[in-house]
Amino acid sequence: MPKISGVFTLGDALITFNPSETGPLRYVPSFTRKVGGAELNFAIGCARLGIPIKWASRLGGDEFGRVIYNFARGEGVDMSHVEFVENHPTSLNFKEVREDGSGKTFYYRYQSPVLTMEPEDITEEMFEEVGLVHLTGVFLAIDPKNLAITKRVLEIAKKKEIRVSFDPNIRLKLWTLEQAKAAYSEIMPSVDILLTGLDEIEMILDDASQQSLERFAESQSIDQLVIKDGGNGSRLYQGKTWYSKEAFKITPIDTVGAGDGFDAGYVYAVLNGHSPEEALEFANGVGALVTTVAGDNEGLPYLEEVQALIRNEKIIER
Repeated sequence: MPKISGVFTLGDALITFNPSETGPLRYVPSFTRKVGGAELNFAIGCARLGIPIKWASRLGGDEFGRVIYNFARGEGVDMSHVEFVENHPTSLNFKEVREDGSGKTFYYRYQSPVLTMEPEDITEEMFEEVGLVHLTGVFLAIDPKNLAITKRVLEIAKKKEIRVSFDPNIRLKLWTLEQAKAAYSEIMPSVDILLTGLDEIEMILDDASQQSLERFAESQSIDQLVIKDGGNGSRLYQGKTWYSKEAFKITPIDTVGAGDGFDAGYVYAVLNGHSPEEALEFANGVGALVTTVAGDNEGLPYLEEVQALIRNEKIIER
């Protein structure tokens, strides 16, 4: 396979506690420790697909921070721009999973280590051999000053002519919808690829009609507007044309992390020059496989697994 450009992302990571049983969290007696976080899930998804991936972050100078660091490094993520911070405990979250695979997340990220990051920590050296930058709204939601850090990333990306993908990944437990909209409005003009859930874009625009989506993409000069719609598949608006692909027929076990996997799959397809339909199909495949395994990133597939799903080959039991 020809060498493809690397990807850069930044954000918080967490120790995720997965419930031993489905149902309301208050009835769950025990949990299993895992590693999670939207941007880290994305980074791991890229690494498993063979994309060179750099992740910038801060971790607590504690045992949980070491767990995350060692795990991500073992997956092949470039950890050159990850630092340990004392007196800022590694972020935690607890997941609730219902019988149908849906769930809730309860965050404990007060004094998150990423709060110590500043705009000047983002240097041009980080973007060497990078062909795409991926950002999410989770990092923006953690602290107001993260908008300045994000703008610094976008400034360098523009200077180096690096494409930018963005997933709003709205977390209303971290900030209000009004705060999210205000932050998004400042960065959308710099976004080339918008990867958003249908429910999220409806919250942002107050209207998810096709005409509204088209007007939004054109007004913000978004080259590729990708709409993720779970079991209904996905759509892409590019070059004044709509493309769509239906979802793969699978039985979901845990839907957490599927959106991050979809993003990694779509980025892989873009970097490899796939057609619009091929990109949607590949991303749908990655997202589908994520939901067949419990955990935030345990189900993120390797390249051959996605290819087998697309070709309808059964080579791995999940």
